[in-house]
Order: sequence, then C-alpha cells, then structure tokens
Amino acid sequence: MSEVVKVKIEGRVAIITIENPPVNVLSEQVVLGLMSAFKRIEEDSLVSAVILTGAGEKVFMAGADIKEFPTWLGREDMVQHVELNHQLFNYIEKLRKPTIAMLNGLTLGGGCELALSCDLRIAEEHAKIGLPEINLGIFPGGGGTQRLPKLVGISNAKELMFFGESIDATQALSISLVNKVTKTGEGLSLAKEWATKLSKKSLNSINSIKEAMQYGYEHSFDEGIVKETVLFCEIFQHQDAFEGINAFIEKRKPVFNKVNE
Repeated sequence: MSEVVKVKIEGRVAIITIENPPVNVLSEQVVLGLMSAFKRIEEDSLVSAVILTGAGEKVFMAGADIKEFPTWLGREDMVQHVELNHQLFNYIEKLRKPTIAMLNGLTLGGGCELALSCDLRIAEEHAKIGLPEINLGIFPGGGGTQRLPKLVGISNAKELMFFGESIDATQALSISLVNKVTKTGEGLSLAKEWATKLSKKSLNSINSIKEAMQYGYEHSFDEGIVKETVLFCEIFQHQDAFEGINAFIEKRKPVFNKVNE
C-alpha cells in the first residue's frame, strides 16, 4: 500500500489517514493509496465502520496537486486522470460500510469532494472548507457540482463554487455541509465514538439505507419508492431483522451479523 496512506484498525473500526505533507494534496499516488485502502477494508469482515482523516492538526486535504495541472493543459487524454478520482469517490460513496470524514483542518477542492463522498462529516472548529477552483479559471471536477447541491441545496452550492471562498466549520454546520463541529483536537475522539456505535448496527440495514437513498437521488420519487419497497421487503428476510425484532421483544440488545451479505 502507498506510504502516503496509512490504515489502523481499532476493534471493528478502521482509521485511514492521509499522510502526504505538507498539505495532504490529492496526488495520483494518494488516489491509488486510498483506493487500495478502501478495497482492503471492504473485504475485511472484522471492520464495520471507517474513519477518514488527514495527518497532523492543520490539514485534512488541501485539494488536488496543482503542480500536476500544467501537464493536463491541452491534453486530450486528461479524462483518464479525472476518471481515476471519480472511481475513488464513487467507490467510497457506495462502500458497504459507514464512512466518517474527520476534517482536522483545511478541506479544499478535491479534499472537500473527497469528504462529500463519505456518509458523515465531523469538522474541528478550526477547519476551513471550500471549493476554490474558480480562482484558477476551472471548476470542481471531482463530483463537487453533483454531490454538494444534494447536500446543501443548489443556492448554497452555487455560492461556494461561484465565489471560491472558504467557510469555517460553524458556517459549514449551518448549511449541513458537516454533521458536527468539535473543539480542535477532539474530532477524532468523536469520530471513533460514532464509528463504534455504527459498528454495532446492522451493516445490512445501513447498506440498504445507502442504496435506497442513492437510488432516490438518481431517479424520480415514484421510482425511489418502488426501490425502497423492494429493499424493505428483502430486509425482512435477513437474519439481522429476525435478531433485531426478537431482541426488542425479549428486552435485550441485538447482536447483528457483522458480515455484510
């Protein structure tokens, strides 16, 4: 695995840390390292939840490696570079395990788009989040124009992308760009707490929720309801449903299957 991406397993929680100093840019090496890490975690039956963060105390990820951009200018094959990022972000978004991005500082451009591909986002109070691509005469090309409007609304998304200015963690919370804000240095602790709680839930249920919501984003409401109905009926045939319902009736805590089938 790439040395710029480290994986640590704590119980049923995997912590993926981007270590590409000084600002953890999304270089091709980092993209490949993250893909390798997430694939490994997807296949690890002992891992039930994932935390993604950046090394240090100042930066989650400060975007793409702008030093690579000049090599893209005028190139007809640059689509391959762009699609590599999309493959990573799509893989994370559809991962069959819950993902939490812990934003421990600057989260810009591709870093913001990477965080958007995760299920939940926790930001430390000193974090700055933004999509500054317009200041380079380009625009977010890692799914930002698609994922951000769905999360914060099209008006807020346009404001962030049109002006290219960063917002602080409190502002990000106010528009639902992040789920929670913590004091500096406390983000990882909360992320671990959340991940541990999630690791005790039914992975089958979590995956069904993700699948139903993603389908609903891409289809009409009526089509989404049909998909939800199919998944809802299927889930009642899964052993986790039997365990959860019986545990409730028997007044005990459920013990769900940890392998997502």
